[in-house]
Amino acid sequence: MSRRFAAFVATGTALAMLVIGSLIAIALGRSHPPKPAVASTSTSVTPSATPTTTPTLNAPTSPLRPAPNPTAALATGNKKVLFLSFDDGPDPVWTPKILQVLAKHGAHATFFELGSMEAAHPGLREQVLAAGNTIGSHSITHPQLTAVSAVKRHHEIFDGPRSTCFRPPYGATNPKVRADIEAAGMVQVLWDVDPRDWARPGTQAIVQNILTHAHRHNIILLHDGGGDRSQTVAALDKVLPLLKAQGYSFPAMDC
Repeated sequence: MSRRFAAFVATGTALAMLVIGSLIAIALGRSHPPKPAVASTSTSVTPSATPTTTPTLNAPTSPLRPAPNPTAALATGNKKVLFLSFDDGPDPVWTPKILQVLAKHGAHATFFELGSMEAAHPGLREQVLAAGNTIGSHSITHPQLTAVSAVKRHHEIFDGPRSTCFRPPYGATNPKVRADIEAAGMVQVLWDVDPRDWARPGTQAIVQNILTHAHRHNIILLHDGGGDRSQTVAALDKVLPLLKAQGYSFPAMDC
């Protein structure tokens, strides 16, 4: 074999071996998939020791704190004060008449209004407040809250007239009613003296009932809505000067 032929054979053999080696390397590389890339430290997320939440627009609000006693600051010590209150209005006939009598005698009161009456007679709420009186909520439609569903009770309390004072219709209350009142940011307000003016017993009977039973710091229940309140108006005009002569004053409750 000549030297030239031997070199040619050697070169061909080397090329063949090189090609075979490359094919083997490619085959081995395909049999082992590449490892996933390691995330850089600049993009990694470390869990916080105290997880936080992002508030949404529809997130429920926390219940409000119940309001303070609406008579406490006004009835400190031995002050001779009485708190007049009127339920079931505002009424377009009787509420303005009662406002006139209160102004005549320098007295103020708290009007526990119904949401349905406020809606039916817009503007009366503003008249009550403009005269220096305050407004409490008496629900929307005057149901007995101890006898309705939880949904109905919640609606009547939370969606009634704006106030920090709530008087349950008929004075009907229980732990569930009180809990809803407090959750709505209000305080329950009942009464001490009921002269039953709602039954129209006569002007003098209403006057005598108040004079007999009212004592300092008492809350007196009267009505400016729910029917003919002419006896209430007349009785108020008679009893206020008699009580003032005894040293009483008549502030509106802090509602």
